[in-house]
Amino acid sequence: QVQLVESGGGLVQAGGSLRVSCAASGRTFSTYAMGWFRQGPGKEREFVAALRWSGGPIYYGDSVKGRFTISRDGAKNTVYLQMNSLKTEDTAVYYCAAVDVAGRPYYTPRRETDYDYWGQGTQVTVSS
Repeated sequence: QVQLVESGGGLVQAGGSLRVSCAASGRTFSTYAMGWFRQGPGKEREFVAALRWSGGPIYYGDSVKGRFTISRDGAKNTVYLQMNSLKTEDTAVYYCAAVDVAGRPYYTPRRETDYDYWGQGTQVTVSS
């Protein structure tokens, strides 16, 4: 059973930085794609970033390009989201997601409906 556990959320001032983590367990993730999504108050869930565990192109949502960086540590089975130059509009619950993309070598999903596994989320609040 795939388990995803996010951590690292908190309160930060606008302009600051924060790194959230997603610890994955239950499978060998070499054929998986991993994504970060977020849902702000009164908003729909939004794509933030995604990568394939095996490497390849990395994708970002338009609102975070140039400020956020997704990365992975294979030894720790952990995916990170480094968030810099935070804005109040980045306030949201941040979710980690995973899906097995074996057999689809050029596919890195960016829609929430394409992901099978989700973490419980971690709250990030950016104050002005």
